[in-house]
Amino acid sequence: MPRFIVKRFAANLVTLFAISVAIFFMVRLLPGNIIDLMFYGDPEATPALKHQAAEQIGLVGSYPSQYEHWIGQLLQGNLGRSLLSQQPVSIAVGQAVPITAELIVLGLIFALVIAIPLGTISALRRDRPIDYVSRLTGLIGISIPNFWLATLLLILTSRVFDWVPPLTYVRLIHHPIANLEQFFMPALAMSVFTLAIVMRMLRTTMLEVMKLDYVRTARAKGLSPRLVLVRHVLRNALIPVVTVIGYEIGYLISSAAVVEIIFDLPGLGNTLLQALDNRDYPTIESIVMIIAAVFLAINTIVDILYGILDPRISVGT
Repeated sequence: MPRFIVKRFAANLVTLFAISVAIFFMVRLLPGNIIDLMFYGDPEATPALKHQAAEQIGLVGSYPSQYEHWIGQLLQGNLGRSLLSQQPVSIAVGQAVPITAELIVLGLIFALVIAIPLGTISALRRDRPIDYVSRLTGLIGISIPNFWLATLLLILTSRVFDWVPPLTYVRLIHHPIANLEQFFMPALAMSVFTLAIVMRMLRTTMLEVMKLDYVRTARAKGLSPRLVLVRHVLRNALIPVVTVIGYEIGYLISSAAVVEIIFDLPGLGNTLLQALDNRDYPTIESIVMIIAAVFLAINTIVDILYGILDPRISVGT
């Protein structure tokens, strides 16, 4: 296990380096730049004045030299300053990360709390009415875009129930009830696709596991159906499901951007889209690197869980 962790850590570092190079050069290929935005509509903006402003915010010199300066600061924990507001990027990111993290955690909880029991019941009651309902629910969940569902929920509650979530962000530690009221609908809208995927995957894997010899042997030994389900069927069926959940967290991170805009939540995705609109290079680069690091860490944790769920799997290879 330690050897596996060291190998994955080294591989993740190489991946992060490649991502840093890609995102650095990609944002500079975007049409328009921050200098044009800063001097937009200013008739006194001369080329010399623009060059001076570019020097002050570190946008002069060759791209390799700019990358070397940026990555050096990043390795020291300095995310730089926003080119537009001159506020440290670490402050903006620090304010946005808890919002996105809470949204993702709640969405994942909603999905798993419903998907695991529903997928289990669907497999145990194959071709029964509850199975047909579960499969139909999965198809609907996969087909509905989260931005459409988020908009529909917002319109439905405002027009039918004359209620909308709080517009000003409320911290969980300050007012838990108001915070959950604000995050319930966004998290629900994000969770539907993940719920459908996990439910369908669990149903399929459970049906396959229940046909295997060791399950029949466990039943022949006289073990209770509940013990067979928990110890032999569900535990082994969850192995591919864990993989899906790991990738679905990445999907939740990406889908959070649209949902945050719809519900006006100042999260990481919303901050990233605003930075893209304003060509705020340090903010874009820092947020992308944070998202990439989180996604790689989650995938590493998923691989480690393989060995925990099934000791026969050698995670060291």
